[in-house]
Amino acid sequence: MRSTPARRRIAFLLFDGVKSLDYVGPAEVFVEANQAVQGYEVVLLSPDGREVMTSLGSTVSVHGSAGDAGDFDTVIVPGSELPPREFARAPLTDATAALASRARRVVSICSGAFVLAEIGALDGKRATTHWKFASELQSRYPRVHVEPDAIFVRDGDVSTSAGVAAGIDLALALVEDDHGADVARHVAQLLLVYLQRSGGQSQYSVPLRARAQPASIVRRATDLVDADPARTWSVPDLAGLVAVSPRHLTRRFREELGQSPSEYVNAVRFDLARVHLEGGASVTATAAQAGYGSAEGMRRAFIARLGISPSQYQRAFRSAIPAAPDGRTPRLLDLAS
Repeated sequence: MRSTPARRRIAFLLFDGVKSLDYVGPAEVFVEANQAVQGYEVVLLSPDGREVMTSLGSTVSVHGSAGDAGDFDTVIVPGSELPPREFARAPLTDATAALASRARRVVSICSGAFVLAEIGALDGKRATTHWKFASELQSRYPRVHVEPDAIFVRDGDVSTSAGVAAGIDLALALVEDDHGADVARHVAQLLLVYLQRSGGQSQYSVPLRARAQPASIVRRATDLVDADPARTWSVPDLAGLVAVSPRHLTRRFREELGQSPSEYVNAVRFDLARVHLEGGASVTATAAQAGYGSAEGMRRAFIARLGISPSQYQRAFRSAIPAAPDGRTPRLLDLAS
């Protein structure tokens, strides 16, 4: 991996009540990328340069104030557990607008989207936020096209994410844009994410899936699988669709993703099954929608990966997550919240 002479300045704009994981996770992606390319300078700012009190009740020192910090490649506004009306206002909005005017791209994590919406940065654009804030974002800012089920959304030079681990996903996508898939894959392999839910079990989170090279046969194959994961995907069939031999496709998968085509298909199906279960679908319906063929096949997959059955997973998840504002269980899983 080659070094890059110009370091991109990444600003995280913090404020009292900021959710710690919303900025720490994405910031670590850029710091980790420096092991490969020395491509980033991460700077913590606050509107007035003073330390901030996080959602944990701890204080965090910053490098300076937004007004005195100069220009940045990327400005990132994290979210908060506070109601948006309590933090998405001046002086935070003024500081965000000033920084955004001097940045190449602007990013929000979780409810940080309200800050971008308040300054007009999301007008006419697609955006997302954590599901529990999505309806409020849409009602307060009708010019924003809210996509409540998206992990993250990128529209031109503005990107928004659902929160916490979704912010890590988005940061990895930005690293890939800046330095290519090899660097993004290297960072993803190092940053393994495990989630804890109520019930004492360890929730399995696939390490943030590395992307194949954009123009490669592996990317073409993974795009096919991602578009229809329930299809019966054999290696020969998949190889035929991308016009290579099964042996060649398997070798390229291992080179680019570190796994076989079958392992990739299984990982995608497992992720899809989790989303359906978390959204309230029955075990039988989930097995069919995710392409397992039978509920028993899916049960074996869950026990092998998590040590619990699909029904146990669903009960634990649904007991740990409150209903959304409209009373439904969220269809989206912001895999970190």
